[in-house]
Amino acid sequence: MTVMMDQATHLRTMVSQRRGASVIAVTSGKGGVGKSNVAVNLAIKLASAGKKVVLLDADLGLANADVLCNIDLPNNLSHVIGRKKELHEVLVKAPGGFFLIGGASGLAKMADLTDMDRQHVIDALGNLERQADIILIDTGAGISPNVLSFTRCADHVLVVTTPEPTAITDAYAVIKVLNRDGAERRMSLLVNQVRSISEGRAVHERIAKVAKQFLGVSILDAGSIPTDPEVSLAVRRRTPFVIGAPGSPAAIAIAQLSMRLEQGVAAKVDESGFFNRMSKWFRR
Repeated sequence: MTVMMDQATHLRTMVSQRRGASVIAVTSGKGGVGKSNVAVNLAIKLASAGKKVVLLDADLGLANADVLCNIDLPNNLSHVIGRKKELHEVLVKAPGGFFLIGGASGLAKMADLTDMDRQHVIDALGNLERQADIILIDTGAGISPNVLSFTRCADHVLVVTTPEPTAITDAYAVIKVLNRDGAERRMSLLVNQVRSISEGRAVHERIAKVAKQFLGVSILDAGSIPTDPEVSLAVRRRTPFVIGAPGSPAAIAIAQLSMRLEQGVAAKVDESGFFNRMSKWFRR
């Protein structure tokens, strides 16, 4: 636990020294809630606003961002961890204009990195931060050491859930664990696969109320994404839905979220800090 805290502090220090890019971790309490799909499509919409966006697929062992984008990666994060490539050397231009650092799907050893391996990736990410406007980190699901390392070094954590009771319970578990380190970060909740806007709001209110009461932490409302047949079609076609179906309800919801984020990071970085500006874009 101490090592992970040191890693997170190290990266946050490097980020604060430059204060030019925003590091946003997209995470979830359980798999199957659409976290990676959200990360990929959000990266595309942020890039469309003229930002240099890097998506790091840190869902180690179960990476699939390259599959969603129909990209064949010559190199991935495993080559960086193996000291065969530098992080900037595995960057690939993805559909929609963002840059992807692919994970290593199917390699079980990637899901259980050593402290030294995690530190190596975090150091490299700190260097990459100097070259990008926004870094999105698609973490694994749950509260493994790998997941916590990446979420704790982020400025903002976007927790993705669905209205299912198990997903809600696990989302709260992630929030609870992240809150223990007392670090200055913002956390928001995005409710995916909702039947209505009111259902999404109800899920947020439920988690936010418990988090405030028992953890003393405020969970911002990042909105919701409706259940949309275009999403599953996009996965089968291996074309992100914001590209293949830009007018679909899901794509519109992603656009609304990206607008909040883009407007929050577009302004000149000042001493008040990134999230003092961003927070207004998460008000309902």
